[in-house]
Amino acid sequence: MNPLPIDHDDVARRGKFLYEQSIRREVETDENIGKIVVIDPETGAFAVDNKGLDASRRLHALHPGAPLYGIRIGYNAAISLGGVIERTDNT
Repeated sequence: MNPLPIDHDDVARRGKFLYEQSIRREVETDENIGKIVVIDPETGAFAVDNKGLDASRRLHALHPGAPLYGIRIGYNAAISLGGVIERTDNT
């Protein structure tokens, strides 16, 4: 049986929603600025890591195959490919 295809837009939309509604308050601290938060949009579980890889591995250990969403804490994107990531206003 083939699993349903992942809708990446839905994963991103749900991940952003969860981050803004609850996770951001928990993780956006001075010591976490610049780290990556990885979110399982299906469960709301999340993990923080310097590069995101260990956080992704921890979440996949708990929820194998889960689609994950990641963002750099305090910034508008996780990475930049030839562009600029900007610091967000944390008010």
